[in-house]
Amino acid sequence: MVAFRTHIRRSALAVMLVLLTAFAVLIHAGLSNLLYHHIDSELLALAQQESKRVETKTGALTASEDDEEHELREAARFTVVLAPTGAVMWKGAAVVVRPSLEASLLADVQRGRTVYDTIASPNNDPIRRISLPITRGGTVQYILQTESSLRLVQDTLRLLLLLLAGLAAAMVGAAWLGSRWLARQALTPVEVLTATAEQISVPSLKTRVVLDAPYEEFERLARMFNAMLDRLHKVFEGQRQFVADAAHEIQTPLTVIKGTIEVALHKSRSADEYRDALVTNLGQVERLSTLTRSLLTLAQFAGDRPPVKLVPLSLEPLVQELVKELTVLAEDRKVRLTLDTHLVPLVLGDDGRLTQLLINLLDNALAHTPPGGAVTVRLRPVSGQVVMEVEDTGPGIAPEHLLRLFERFYRGDPARARESGGAGLGLAIVKEIAEAHGGTVRVDSIRGKGSVFTVTLPSYTPPASHSQ
Repeated sequence: MVAFRTHIRRSALAVMLVLLTAFAVLIHAGLSNLLYHHIDSELLALAQQESKRVETKTGALTASEDDEEHELREAARFTVVLAPTGAVMWKGAAVVVRPSLEASLLADVQRGRTVYDTIASPNNDPIRRISLPITRGGTVQYILQTESSLRLVQDTLRLLLLLLAGLAAAMVGAAWLGSRWLARQALTPVEVLTATAEQISVPSLKTRVVLDAPYEEFERLARMFNAMLDRLHKVFEGQRQFVADAAHEIQTPLTVIKGTIEVALHKSRSADEYRDALVTNLGQVERLSTLTRSLLTLAQFAGDRPPVKLVPLSLEPLVQELVKELTVLAEDRKVRLTLDTHLVPLVLGDDGRLTQLLINLLDNALAHTPPGGAVTVRLRPVSGQVVMEVEDTGPGIAPEHLLRLFERFYRGDPARARESGGAGLGLAIVKEIAEAHGGTVRVDSIRGKGSVFTVTLPSYTPPASHSQ
């Protein structure tokens, strides 16, 4: 597996090579076209100038050597005049014999087109040549040729290639060194994160990453990494506290059972005394069973898939039946239990879990409402949702307890909760069930006036049926 550092350097080098190659090709091609265009322009200007002289002194091409012919020869020392067939009619004094025009190029000139071609010279310097047709009455009378050496152009392009090669080598070397520095700068925060991650364990979850990176992305990565550590620390602390609280809750009834058995076995007892000991132990066993069921319920809700089976459900019959069943318990405690319900839409819910939720809320309300008080259950629709409220006239809850009331094993009044046999899991289960249904639960309380627990569930709209 290739290291990311090496990949960065290779990628930077490859990009630099591609860019330099493209740059060199464009510069070389552009300058080459520019130089050739310049040479062709000069040749055309020179050929046009010579063509005027040829036209004005045409007689000199056929007359004997006189003053006019001598003057023409001196003026056009590098010029060749051809017949339309390509045969040499006259050439300047400094002209070197060159290969004849190719048949295709000669045909183009005969049609009145100006033609450029490049030919080799004896000293290996390329020559640029122009063939300019001289016409009279729309007919080509002569073909004027003149030429120019391309040595300067070739030397210029060769020097450009050397400069580009040297520049490319320097930039590739700089890119290689720069990519090394860039890779080190870019990966230093990653190495810090790696080193921190290697040091993290359950006892050291308080360790946090401190990055001195000038890049926004790495600062955000460090923040997210630290936020993840915060969440993990919170989860582990919650699990540790949960295990400690569960062990404490289990230890109390076990201690009672053990003490009762030891006392019963210390000496002979009567049948009634043994019966009392068994009754005491049975109560503690029941408490352990209730605690175990609550712990199993919370463990099930802690998974990725909450243990609920959501189906379209009407809450009114469920609430009415449950209030009717608990009225006897309320009357036994001299508490008035009433129901205030309105027509509400269906919800997607689990019948058993929602019954458990309401039982926990009502049991909590009845346990904290003194004799002569009242507990009211309300069911009403609000903005496409179904709201279920359980209100009591108990002593209320202190503000410092409200934020933690739905935590596991948390008791607002520990002494009273233990007297009622509560373990502080009922409201935690209510919260898990409500959230598993896509809803929420909250509590509002005023000291001395009572509390209101509100569960909000999303309503369910059956899909519209399509008639055929």
